Amino acid sequence: MDNTLERSVHPTHHWHRLDDGRVQCDVCPRACKLREGQRGLCFVRARQGDQVVLTSYGRSSGFCLDPIEKKPLNHFLPGTAVLSFGTAGCNLACKFCQNWDMSKSREMDTLADAASPETLAEAAAGLGAHSVAYTYNDPVIFLEYAMDVADACRERGVRSVAVTAGYVCDAPRREFFAHMDAANVDLKAFTEGFYRKICGGSLSPVLDTLLYLRHETDVWFEITTLLIPDHNDSPREIEALSRWVVDQLGPDVPLHFTAFHPDWKMRDTPPTPPATLSRAREIARANGVRYAFTGNVHDPTGSSTYCHGCGELLIERDWYTLSRWHLTDDGHCRTCGSACAGVFAGPPGRWGRRRQPVRLADMVSHR
Repeated sequence: MDNTLERSVHPTHHWHRLDDGRVQCDVCPRACKLREGQRGLCFVRARQGDQVVLTSYGRSSGFCLDPIEKKPLNHFLPGTAVLSFGTAGCNLACKFCQNWDMSKSREMDTLADAASPETLAEAAAGLGAHSVAYTYNDPVIFLEYAMDVADACRERGVRSVAVTAGYVCDAPRREFFAHMDAANVDLKAFTEGFYRKICGGSLSPVLDTLLYLRHETDVWFEITTLLIPDHNDSPREIEALSRWVVDQLGPDVPLHFTAFHPDWKMRDTPPTPPATLSRAREIARANGVRYAFTGNVHDPTGSSTYCHGCGELLIERDWYTLSRWHLTDDGHCRTCGSACAGVFAGPPGRWGRRRQPVRLADMVSHR
């Protein structure tokens, strides 16, 4: 094993020994039971030396400066840049995965870039990013690295964003989100059948994550549901999903309905018609969701924010570019004074729709 790979192996503590000699990983509900040398379904957590270790610590599949709206987060420091990165592997097996080259990777060579938490935080601050996003694959499977990066970022005034499916057990959930400032949670559908057949998982733990975020943390979070034709896009399912959000989480949690594009193992499924997204948005709004959006399509009306008090256009978005801004610096409607739920800090940023790949080795020396 070369020095880079040795540095990428990191001890973990969310696991326990079983009577039959195996060890069980306790990060997610999958509860992988491992013998020496075996890896979990996520691929990056493995049994080595009679313990479970993280094998991708400090290594990434790449870094990129993105608009925060791309995560998508529409009400968290709008208009600012976020430094995005991921690793390899995933603890779900979604047939429609749009980042499958990273999330389904079984080759550590995918992790071409290396960075210590301090180096990454230094780079984010130097690039003018207001936040760092743990994304592309699910950060709960590399939580030790993500938490260390988040701590280093906080020391420099940079916030942390988790883009996650929320498929995680209670103890690691509490530990992980204690380090996060914001999250976008993929609520992939609202039926157990979809999760079981299409994702290889379960809906219930995801709902538990959403309830935990809303009622036991100060983490700002938004929800994304990718609507797949004939799988999770029926009006009945959207009714049930949006009613649950309002009843259990409240009307202020933004809900994004995004368009599916054929990928991975669902290349024969057609793209989502824009009308399906608009219908879902209207159902959610009718059920009391104050901030319902469409995504992955060009729809300035569906991607903009309106005041729940007077209906005024508050934040106009064209893809990831902001134009009209009708909020005070602390997030109140300039017309009627109603508060717009979110995290606002003065005027909006001006990052726009740019995506800028970043090679950290060219910016700072490794620590």
